[in-house]
Amino acid sequence: MLPVILAVLLAQTAPGNPRQQGVPIGKGKTLPTVRLSAPSGGWTVDRMMLVEGTISDTTIDPVVVSINGDRYLMRTYGGRFSRKFPAASGKNIVTVMATNQAGTARAQATSYAQIPPVPFKVVLTSDTDGVYTDLHIYEPTDTSEAGDQLNVSAMAHVYWADTASPSGGTFFLNEQGGDFDQPAYGPYLYIHRAPPKGVYLVATNYWPSGDKAHTVATLNLALFEGTPNEIRRMVRIPLATPGTTRVLAWVNVLGDGQAEVYVPAQDPKPKHPDWPKNLAEALKELQTSGAEGEGG
Repeated sequence: MLPVILAVLLAQTAPGNPRQQGVPIGKGKTLPTVRLSAPSGGWTVDRMMLVEGTISDTTIDPVVVSINGDRYLMRTYGGRFSRKFPAASGKNIVTVMATNQAGTARAQATSYAQIPPVPFKVVLTSDTDGVYTDLHIYEPTDTSEAGDQLNVSAMAHVYWADTASPSGGTFFLNEQGGDFDQPAYGPYLYIHRAPPKGVYLVATNYWPSGDKAHTVATLNLALFEGTPNEIRRMVRIPLATPGTTRVLAWVNVLGDGQAEVYVPAQDPKPKHPDWPKNLAEALKELQTSGAEGEGG
C-alpha cells in the first residue's frame, strides 16, 4: 500500500509538461528589455493600430499584449514583434509584457484614435504553440431567421478560407510574419463597422498537431466599443478534441446601438423576445455539421 501512496504523491507534486502550463517563458536569466516602436503615442486617424517593437531576450516567444485590458499573445521573430490590431475609438492603452527566468518586463504606450466607434469586434487567441484554434463567424442573412426560428445553414459563414463577409465584415487571418497563418497563438480578428440586425454566432474549430493534447482558447468580444453602450466579454474555454466545433458566444444585434451576448454554459438562457427560440437545436446542428475546413 505504501508504494501506491508514494506514487500518487509523486504524481501530484511532479512538474507537468511545460507545454501544458500556459505561456512559455524565455530562457534568459537577465531581466529583458522591451522597447515599443509603435504605437508612438499621440493622436492617429488610422483604423488599424500597429503594435511593434523589440525584446532583448530573443528566446521569448510569445509576448503578452494588453490593449485596453484585453489580453492577446503575439509571436516574436528574432526578438521582434509586429502586428496590426483594430483601434478603438478614443484611448488605446497598449502594454507589452515579456517574461523569462528573471521575471517580467513591460513597455507601455497610449494612442488616441480619432475614428468612428467599432460596433462589433472579435479577437481569438490560444495558449499553445503548434495548434489551430480557427475562428468562425456566422452572420445573419435575409433567410437565416424566420419568425422565432434560426436556420444555421442559411447563415453567412466567414472564416479563414472565405474572408469576404457578404454584409461588410472584415476577417483578418493569423498573419504576423514567418509562414502564412502558421499554427500558434493567433490572433484571429474579425470586425464589422456596420453590423446588420440579427443573431451572430462566434465559434472555434480546434486542430492540434504533433503531441499537442489541448489548449485554452480566449475570446475577447467588444460591442459598440468607445460608446456609452459598450459591451465587453471575455470567454476562456479548454479545447481537447481534434475537429471539435465549440460555440464561444451568440450575439444578438438589436439595432439602435443595442445588443445582447449569450455564452452557452455560462449565461442563463436569454429572454429577450428578439432571440430565436431554437438556439439549442441550432447549436446541435452546428456541432453535427462541424465548421468547415482543417487548419488555416
